[in-house]
Amino acid sequence: MASGDRLTGLDSSFLHLEDGPAHMHVASTTIFEGDAPDIEDLRKHISSRLHLVPRFRQKLKFVPYGQGRPLWIDDPQFNLEYHVRNTALPEPGSEQQLRTLAARVFSQRLDRSKPLWEMWLVNGLSEGRFAIVTKTHHCLVDGVSGVDITTVLFDAEPDAPTPQAEEWVAGPEPSDAEVLSRALAERATTPAEVFRGFRAAFRRPRRVAQALVDGLESVGALARAGVAAPDSPFNVEISPYRRFAWVHGDLEDYKRIKNTVGGTVNDVVLAAVAGALGRFLRARGHATAGLELKAMVPISVRLADQHGDLGNKVSAMYATLPVGIEDPAERLRAVSAGMGDLKESKQAVGATLLTELADFAPPTIIGQAGRLQSRQRFFNMVVTNVPGPQFPLYLMGHKLLALYPMVPLAKRQAVCFGIMSYDGQVNFGLIGDYEAMADLDSLAHDLSESLAELKALAPPPGKAKPKKTARRIKNPG
Repeated sequence: MASGDRLTGLDSSFLHLEDGPAHMHVASTTIFEGDAPDIEDLRKHISSRLHLVPRFRQKLKFVPYGQGRPLWIDDPQFNLEYHVRNTALPEPGSEQQLRTLAARVFSQRLDRSKPLWEMWLVNGLSEGRFAIVTKTHHCLVDGVSGVDITTVLFDAEPDAPTPQAEEWVAGPEPSDAEVLSRALAERATTPAEVFRGFRAAFRRPRRVAQALVDGLESVGALARAGVAAPDSPFNVEISPYRRFAWVHGDLEDYKRIKNTVGGTVNDVVLAAVAGALGRFLRARGHATAGLELKAMVPISVRLADQHGDLGNKVSAMYATLPVGIEDPAERLRAVSAGMGDLKESKQAVGATLLTELADFAPPTIIGQAGRLQSRQRFFNMVVTNVPGPQFPLYLMGHKLLALYPMVPLAKRQAVCFGIMSYDGQVNFGLIGDYEAMADLDSLAHDLSESLAELKALAPPPGKAKPKKTARRIKNPG
C-alpha cells in the first residue's frame, strides 16, 4: 500500500459528513478474560502487527484550496503511545461503568493531523476481565474491512507466536505545492481517460444502452425509497455527546427463528429492532398504528479478493421497520417480504452507482452533497449488521469474550443500532445522543423484550412453545 494513495469519493464523503455534532468514526468495545496485559507489552504486540495494516501509520494530507481529494501519506511523527492508551475503571468496575467510559471515548472527534485511530486498554473490569475500546475513522475502514483488521491484530490460538516486528521508515512528506501540482495534473488527465472510456463504449452501443437503462432504474429505485422517511421522536437535533448500551444474543436463536417463521437472520434482526422501537414509542404515548420507520442498512460490496483492504466498499438499502405491528411473527413476515422487495428493486445497485460517480466529482461538489445528505432525512436511523469471525479470537493469550459495535450518528438522527456476530454470538451496540436519548437503557430493555418475543416463536428442541394467554387489548396507538 503506497504512501500517497488518494481517498476514493466514498471515503472522502465521510470526512464531509463529519460536521458539527456528527462524528464519523466507527468503534467497538471488546471484553477479554483475565487480567489486563501491561500497556507497554500491548504496544509491542501491536507494533509487531502494524506492517500488516500500514494505513494505521498514515495520516491525511489535504490538497490546498480543495483542488483534490486528500491523500494518505506516512506520518513521520507517528507515536504509538499516542494511539494506544491506558485507563482504568473505578470500583466496582461494572459493565455500566465500561459503557459510560466507552461513550465518552466515542464522543471525542479524532485528530485529523494524525493517523485516524485510537485504542484504549481498560483495566479494572469486574469478574477478572479487561476491555479494549477502539475507534477508527469511517474514511479509513468500513465494518467488514474492520473485521479483517481485527483478525490481523488478534490471534486464532491462545499461544500463537508473536511475529517479528518489521522495521519501518516513513516516506518523505510531500509539500503543499507538490500535492497541489499532482492534483491539478490528475484533473487535467482524467478527462482524457473518460473520453477513451466513452469512445470504447460507443463501439458497443447496444450493451451500453442496456447498462445505462439498468443504472437509471437502480438510481430511480433508490430515490423512490429514500424520499419519505416519516417524522419521529428519534429525528431531532443532536449534541456531540453519546450514550452507549448493548444487548447480548446467540446466533443459534436467530437461525432457529428464521427457520421456523421464515426469512433470514438479518430479517430477524430488523424485526427485533422494529419491535423494540414500537415498544419504546408506545410506552411514551406515541401512536404507532400503521407507522413504518425507515432504516438505512449498509451492505458490503467487497469482493472475496478485497478482504483485508482498507477503505470503504459499501452500498445501502432503505429497509422498512413496521414498528406498528405488535405481533412478532406478523412483524417478521412483513420485514422479510419488504426486504425481498428491496432486493428486487435494485436499490443497492443504485447506491453503489452513485458512490462510484463520486470518484468523478470535484471535491467541492462531494462536500456539498455530503452536507446535503446529512440534512435530508431519507431514513430515520442506521441499522448495520456485520458478520464477524465465527471462531474464538485471542489477544496475547486472553480470549475475546464479547464484542459490541459502536456506529456514528448522522445529523438529526438520535439513535442507531450496530449488530455484529462473533463466535456464535449476535451482539447489539446501541448509540444514542446524550441529550435526546437519556433513556437509551430503556430502549435496550425493549430490544431484549422484543428478542424474547421472537425466541418464543421457536423454542429450542425439547422445550414446548409457551401456551397462548388471553390476548391483551392493544394500545390505541
